[in-house]
Amino acid sequence: MTQVGEGHEADARPIMTFGAPMAGEVLADRYRLEEHINNDAAGRQVWRGVDVVLRRPVAVVLRYPGGDAAVEMLDAAVAASRVTHSNLVGVYDAIDEGERAYVVREWVDGAALRDYVAQAPLDATRATTVAHAVASALAAVHATGMVHGNIHPGTVLIGTDGRVVLADARADGSAAPEQDIRAVGAVLYFALTGHWPHLEAGRQKLPDAVRDANGAIAPPHRIRAGIPAYLDQLVTDLLDRRVALPSAEVLAGELGRLDAQSEVDSAMDVGYYDDSESPLGFGAVGTAEAPRPAGRKVAIGVIALLLVAVTGLVIGLKFLQSAGSGSPGANGNTPTPGAAQTPNSTEVLKLTASQVRVIDPGGDRTELRGVENVIDGNVDTGWKTQRYKGNPKFGGLKPGMGILINLGEPRRVSVEVTLSAPGASAQLRTGTADAEATKAGDQQIADTYQVGTVSPTEFTNHNGIKMVFEVTDPAQYLLFWITSMPQAADGQYQVGVQEIVLHPR
Repeated sequence: MTQVGEGHEADARPIMTFGAPMAGEVLADRYRLEEHINNDAAGRQVWRGVDVVLRRPVAVVLRYPGGDAAVEMLDAAVAASRVTHSNLVGVYDAIDEGERAYVVREWVDGAALRDYVAQAPLDATRATTVAHAVASALAAVHATGMVHGNIHPGTVLIGTDGRVVLADARADGSAAPEQDIRAVGAVLYFALTGHWPHLEAGRQKLPDAVRDANGAIAPPHRIRAGIPAYLDQLVTDLLDRRVALPSAEVLAGELGRLDAQSEVDSAMDVGYYDDSESPLGFGAVGTAEAPRPAGRKVAIGVIALLLVAVTGLVIGLKFLQSAGSGSPGANGNTPTPGAAQTPNSTEVLKLTASQVRVIDPGGDRTELRGVENVIDGNVDTGWKTQRYKGNPKFGGLKPGMGILINLGEPRRVSVEVTLSAPGASAQLRTGTADAEATKAGDQQIADTYQVGTVSPTEFTNHNGIKMVFEVTDPAQYLLFWITSMPQAADGQYQVGVQEIVLHPR
């Protein structure tokens, strides 16, 4: 693998400066700074450099000032340098110059897990591979009596050669081994869903995990289809503070077994959570193509190929049958009312704020604000109802309310709605015309829009936070109509619509 900076020569006269660094400066007569990459969460500068003696690329992490302020960073670097493992970033040097201090470590040509998942969550196979590598590195760290204390998507690096490494341990004494192990579960949750469980694993500048009205974390399969049941359960257990945690060594062994099993399962296409009872392959949701570490056991590849050969004919016939039908349910899997379905496409229809509005025919029209947040691409923002007392059907004050979507032209779409909590009931209705944005106009829409061209017709007391509807006949106007709400912690009833995503069919 060719890495940035490989083969560079040393300058004839090294630059010796103090204070703020600059490109071309040589530190300790050896490490030349090539490019400022970024500043990390602790405010330290991260540079790409080159070791002009060994002629190899390095990463240089600088902190201002040095001295007492840099003790924790330097101590952590010294401790980390004593642990050698293929999934740990190598630490080469740690120097304190008083005005500044710096750590020189291995340069990883690639990107952080955070950057890969920003494109799209990883599929189950790749996510398991990443978690296995992190747990393996952690087992080596814990075996020496150390605690890493800084595991998150920014310190998990994925090289262009497929190697997964853990970087930037801390040594401030505030972390415990259990925190490290729980963080592996959080990394796996993030890789699968794109959300970071703040309450369970510490604050990060990332979207928080999806939670119910009581703050309980939603399992990954409730957020995204196609996640194997055994992997979903492992993540849930690692993040549940009531469950006893395994050691890092035991966890690494279990993830190693699942890492191997996930390749076999991906070939067989079985064993996934999917409320429609129609198994999905890992590719059902768009994924970032993070490289997999090299060195996979040949036997696993042979098994997978044999399984593909055995099942290929059956899968091929099912695919041809489904493709020839041109309609949902043609393969014998009829959508079940109240069951979560899966969009047929990963393509997303972009909407503007002018294409959505709240429909509230029976209310006082005080709940109209914030509807544009349901199409902003951020599940942490959204629109919500007021709190109602008495019963889940808006306190008996009105039959329902919802969100109107104008597609601009008749289309067949899949409508994926993410709610703030499970337990809501809702329909998706279609119509042929809009009406005035008044109480009377809203009533006209509620009275005339139909459910007959949508499958399923209704989700009743749905136990998940996602509802997916299939619009089977072309329609321009869609109405997501809420008929009852879950109970909040204070005994009142409320629901939020966090995001609505449309996929063309």
